Amino acid sequence: MSGPWWYDWGGWNARLFLLINHAGSGWAWDHLAAWGSVAGDHRGYPVWAAACLALALRRPGALSQRAVLSMLVAYLIDWALVGSIKPWLDFPRPLAALGRAMVHGIGPAEWFHSFPSGHAAFACVVAASLYRGAHPLLRVLLVVFALWVAWARIAVGAHFPADVLGGALLGCFSAWLASRLLVLSGYGAR
Repeated sequence: MSGPWWYDWGGWNARLFLLINHAGSGWAWDHLAAWGSVAGDHRGYPVWAAACLALALRRPGALSQRAVLSMLVAYLIDWALVGSIKPWLDFPRPLAALGRAMVHGIGPAEWFHSFPSGHAAFACVVAASLYRGAHPLLRVLLVVFALWVAWARIAVGAHFPADVLGGALLGCFSAWLASRLLVLSGYGAR
């Protein structure tokens, strides 16, 4: 595997991938990874949006409506950023870069557009957007959720650590930008 220095990390990106990807196996491990991958799929956005809005309306002490509005805007920013960067850089996924014999793959094989991880970006959009307006217990769950999805994308063999880190940073940036835009427009928390 090769790539620019900021992606390859002197070979450590592939080494860390193999360490995490081969750290465990078996029914429980594989299902935990597969479900983390499903939970962080951006196609679940309508479900996340509806659930968060319902919680904010029903239990404002658990989650603020402003935080949900921030998540809705952050998702649009993230969608545009990730959707633009993936095809432009077009880095190979672990299966393409390392081969089937080296990757413990779970679920459908993915070959192209590795950087950034859209799943990690989405999970961080959800966690970072809702964090400030969430009850302390919900904050812990949001952080665990983002870490679970990030780990899962490596564990299922879909992404290198650099992909996950890049996605997480884009997700956090999208949440921050959405918050700033909402403050400027008079809707966000100050």
